[in-house]
Amino acid sequence: MATTIGVVCKPHTTDAVGIAELLLSIVPHARLLVEREGPHALENHNTAYIGVDRTEFEQASDLVVAFGGDGTLIHAASLLTQRVVPVLGVNLGRVGFLAEVLRAELNSLLPRALAGELPYTDRLRLDAKIIRNGAVRLQKRILNDAVVAQLALSRVALYRVNLNDELVTVLRGDGVIIATPTGSTAYSMAAGGSILAPDIAAIALTPICPHALSQRPLVLPIDGIIKVFLDSDSKVFVTLDGQFGQEFQSGDILEITAAPIPLRLLHMPGRSYFEILRKKLSWGES
Repeated sequence: MATTIGVVCKPHTTDAVGIAELLLSIVPHARLLVEREGPHALENHNTAYIGVDRTEFEQASDLVVAFGGDGTLIHAASLLTQRVVPVLGVNLGRVGFLAEVLRAELNSLLPRALAGELPYTDRLRLDAKIIRNGAVRLQKRILNDAVVAQLALSRVALYRVNLNDELVTVLRGDGVIIATPTGSTAYSMAAGGSILAPDIAAIALTPICPHALSQRPLVLPIDGIIKVFLDSDSKVFVTLDGQFGQEFQSGDILEITAAPIPLRLLHMPGRSYFEILRKKLSWGES
């Protein structure tokens, strides 16, 4: 049976043909699946690609290769919600913290990825729901974070956070971020949150511009239910992984739980997480 590779490229890529030629030069008889519709669709660029729907993409892929930056890899993760499929991120962007592999490294790494020989981490994901009047208005499985923040310039909002129906805190500020260890190096870090190593089973809770000095970042366990409420009449929006979102009203509930299916992220052998922190985020530099 032919090897099947799911391919995800950043939107409006100008090198779809070159990417197909590169993959087929390494694995000549591979089937290259792409999304049939949407900004990541590629089948119109090259007949080597087979356009399929999201369900077939997930069920048929033996490996997913994401070409782009971290946003492209996050989109690839959103296609893999029901089964564990290894993902190899190839950096075509600027930082490429998650997409750590260089294009020139594919010749040696792709066969090893298909053979199951590359090191990996199973990255925690979160199931996020926005509930209004008892009905789920938006539900997504996310890799990075859920952000509750002001929709526009307005007065400080009041947020209440519960863990397993026990009050954790009430905070005044611009918002709150609930992040996985993967997402802890994104908006959460920029807002002053702690960096969590990717193999830690924990969730980061980070206030955005809190109005009190006592409001500090918090690390929570993954075996509970986190709920965020809006207790003020403010214009607020919830964003999930920077890709999905909707308005959040007083009385709405943002419910967060650990997802049962992680994202399996492949790594370059010998390239450590802390090396990437130092190199790409300048961590520890004086």
